[in-house]
Amino acid sequence: MHNKTKLLIFASLLLAACSTDPMQEIPNRGDSAPEIETSDKICNTSDDAVAGSLIVKFGEEAIPSLEQNALNAAKTRSALTRSGIESVDDILNDLHVTSLERVFPEAGEHEARTRAAGLHRWYVLGFASEEDLDKAAERLADVAEISKVQFRTRLYRASDCKTYPFQATANGQTRALVTADFNDPNLFWQWHYINNADQAVATTSVAGADINVADAWKLTAGNPEVIVAIVDEGVKYTHPDLAANMWINPNPSPEYKNQDIHGWNFAADGPISWGQKGDSGHGTHVAGTVAAVNNNGIGVCGVAGGTGKGDGVRLMSCQIFSGDLTGDALVSSRAVKYAADHGASILQCSWGIKAGIYTSDNMFIKQSPMDYEALQYFAAQKNCEALDGGLIIFSAGNESTAMSGYPAGYRDYISVTSFSPDYLPANYTNYGSGCNIAAPGGETSGLSGGEKAGVLSTLCSETSNGADYGYMQGTSMACPHVSGVAALGLSYALEKGKRYSLDEFKTMLLTSVNEIDSRLGEGSKATIADVSIYRGKMGTGITDAYQLLMQIEGTPCLRVALGEVQLIPLTQHFGQGAEDLTYTDIQMSAKDMEKLGIKAAPKMYNGKLMIKCTKPGSAKIKVSAIAGGTKPGTGVVMGGMVITKEFAVIARSAGAANGGWL
Repeated sequence: MHNKTKLLIFASLLLAACSTDPMQEIPNRGDSAPEIETSDKICNTSDDAVAGSLIVKFGEEAIPSLEQNALNAAKTRSALTRSGIESVDDILNDLHVTSLERVFPEAGEHEARTRAAGLHRWYVLGFASEEDLDKAAERLADVAEISKVQFRTRLYRASDCKTYPFQATANGQTRALVTADFNDPNLFWQWHYINNADQAVATTSVAGADINVADAWKLTAGNPEVIVAIVDEGVKYTHPDLAANMWINPNPSPEYKNQDIHGWNFAADGPISWGQKGDSGHGTHVAGTVAAVNNNGIGVCGVAGGTGKGDGVRLMSCQIFSGDLTGDALVSSRAVKYAADHGASILQCSWGIKAGIYTSDNMFIKQSPMDYEALQYFAAQKNCEALDGGLIIFSAGNESTAMSGYPAGYRDYISVTSFSPDYLPANYTNYGSGCNIAAPGGETSGLSGGEKAGVLSTLCSETSNGADYGYMQGTSMACPHVSGVAALGLSYALEKGKRYSLDEFKTMLLTSVNEIDSRLGEGSKATIADVSIYRGKMGTGITDAYQLLMQIEGTPCLRVALGEVQLIPLTQHFGQGAEDLTYTDIQMSAKDMEKLGIKAAPKMYNGKLMIKCTKPGSAKIKVSAIAGGTKPGTGVVMGGMVITKEFAVIARSAGAANGGWL
């Protein structure tokens, strides 16, 4: 795959400029360097690891010899199989190593930062699959020039990968329930975007159990400058509902045979693919949720798919699962690095290591150091004018376990749990420690609508009986909703000329939510015996696209529960004296009142906003008060100043006031 001559000549020129790896735990070897125990160098176990291959990290002092040896091999057009270091090559000879190459190829204009991060020190060895992995790792760890040895642990999709092809059926009730400005004919089946308690989806559907995106689309529906890397199965870039939103590489690289037009298949080391035996359409389904083309008169909508005018966010396919080839640490790390170097600002990852294998951040860093370093490299890149860093979003996992899987559970990455159209956790979702936010992942069995209670998105006709659309379930399906909402947020920030630090944006994203805990009292649903075990463990709440845009806009949000008269204090908006102010006016359009099912006009009562909404939705309201006195100043009368605040009202279902089961 790699242009070795280019790699090695460039690498030799950069040797003098190499920086120390900021994540290096061990000082460079020298006369005073401490010896490292062999057992400490072996990062993980060989359980469920790829045979015939190991990943090693060399000390910085070994790199000149390695790269000189690589230059010599390149001159004779032979594969690099030895390091040029006697103590290492003795072992490589015994293992009959047939390949030795950098994990992360020479990165051109990005090589300096690659080396500064220490990623140039990771190498992958290939040898016969019959070799004992553990013995090979022990021997390699016993030489001073190698600082880490990592097995290539396999990764798994956060979904059962079952697909249910979409069958178009006329349903007047469903169509009438969903209104939107877009003309995509099957949007009305995407309850996860607009849920108005459609009984065809589930008799237990709850209005507002969605991501509240319809009103967000009126403000922005995506921006092509925002690139989302779909690290997954290959994305079908010819799909009629995805093609217009696919990222196009402006400079395809010889290292990828000039064929990395929309991304690369890192599992098979070739062009993106999606129709092989073993493929499920998982990556295409995920991509459709992020940015299927909106308002194009066909199929479905994507969260950040634009308005049909070429304005959706762009999808980069970084393929790590291909047919029967399972993703692993090597493949995923290469994909993450590629995304960072090619402009992605959001990393969409619906896969990981099963919950319970890693139980702390330190364990993840120690046992998956190369994965961690690649992810941190992505997080450090500033590929979007609105964000000082790369946003990493993972699915929490589907083991029904009270902790997130990893890398999702790491404190700097966003871990997404899953709920169903009944506004309750999905039976498979992980929850608890490490989980940050909830999104619709659906439930294709156990609810009355069957597969319709799953998530509807794009599929590959080659692997789904000719269907271009279909349903799937999983935290895999929840994760791209959050990635799409984040992409909408960055799109709106670009339009508003706003720029945020990574921490600032993550804080806004994780606080733009609707609560779920009030629904998790004592009780059950068809697929969960006791929903109360999820209380306080689904993350901050359910992701809300409109609320995120309001935060970016600077408009405060007032959250209102449906069906009850609410008295909302305005202290945090009008100051500590809010209850003593004289309020002069409340403005809300008749259209917005009708949309939220408001029969009686909102008013102020004892310094609080009194409002009752009977329909889920979002709308704007303006409240005016007098600053100083009880009357406004006029030309002839001294008085106070009229001040006005605009709010976004977010009306959503909530549980009973006592937190009991509904």
